[in-house]
Amino acid sequence: MEKVPYLLLHTAKGSNRYLPLVGGNYWTIGRSKGNNFVIPDQWISRNHAMLQTTSNGDFYLIDLGSRNGTFVNGRRVSIPVILRDSDDLTLGKTKLEFHSPIAESRKNKPITGIDADTPTNTLHVRRLMSVVVIDIRSYTLLARQLDDNILSALIGTWFRQAGNIIRDSGSWVDKYIGDAVMAIWFHGQKEVTKEKLTKIFQAVMALNKMTVDLNNQYTLPFELRIGAGINTGYAMVGNTGTGDHPDYTAIGDTVNLAFRLESATKEVGLDVVLGESTYNYLSQLPEVQQRFEEYTIKLKGYDMPKTIYGSKFQDLDNFFLDNSHNNPLVIS
Repeated sequence: MEKVPYLLLHTAKGSNRYLPLVGGNYWTIGRSKGNNFVIPDQWISRNHAMLQTTSNGDFYLIDLGSRNGTFVNGRRVSIPVILRDSDDLTLGKTKLEFHSPIAESRKNKPITGIDADTPTNTLHVRRLMSVVVIDIRSYTLLARQLDDNILSALIGTWFRQAGNIIRDSGSWVDKYIGDAVMAIWFHGQKEVTKEKLTKIFQAVMALNKMTVDLNNQYTLPFELRIGAGINTGYAMVGNTGTGDHPDYTAIGDTVNLAFRLESATKEVGLDVVLGESTYNYLSQLPEVQQRFEEYTIKLKGYDMPKTIYGSKFQDLDNFFLDNSHNNPLVIS
């Protein structure tokens, strides 16, 4: 095991088990039989985490929305992280150590552009997730009317605080796209819990409150506002980057529709628009119909009209005030 990367699993009986990281470019860990490494720990999720190696030998650890979290050297990780030789990993109540000859040789060296132009193999892991796209309203008009220094300070503050809010809610900013951000939240293999849904919507509402507060900090030509599109479904997730520039993201129709839903907020004149699947999960909560308006509209890129559901931030605040219990909403 000295010449190949591996995980060292500390078993409950006090012995060690070697899990070689060979024969592929990614490995999944969890309780389900379909994982590369199956660990019968009740505190580990069915699909808990995965590791992927890039073409320059780095290993990334990605939590897959596990219920009890993934920890590296005692710190919970919610975004993909590069592992270093001898890092301690904790999944549930299971302890592992990561070992890699390449990682060891780089322990005290900066990461350089080794194989920077060599594509990594795209990772194909299908996950149930919610995708949230948040857009700053009328950004182009704001940029025309605001001094460049003030605009830079305002937008820099907004993006920084948005990242903090999203990370605190158990996700990470997957993309910064102009005047918008995209974030994803992983769910279980076949279930979406009220707890996770509540965290997602609380994050969206916190983003709105933060935006409103910025209006009091800056002198602006008009009120700074945001809109949000939220969609839930299955999508492929993995590294679509190259070499030492990995890009972990989600791709597929679930993601594309989230962007279209955000654009639809302007068309229906509301703050937040949900896809039909997200709304269906919420429909098991009381008073959903009173808080969301149903529309059937034509979205760009789709041949058939889509049913969507819109709401205002104030209605969302009232709706989630009494709906924060953690009962699973199960998808068949």
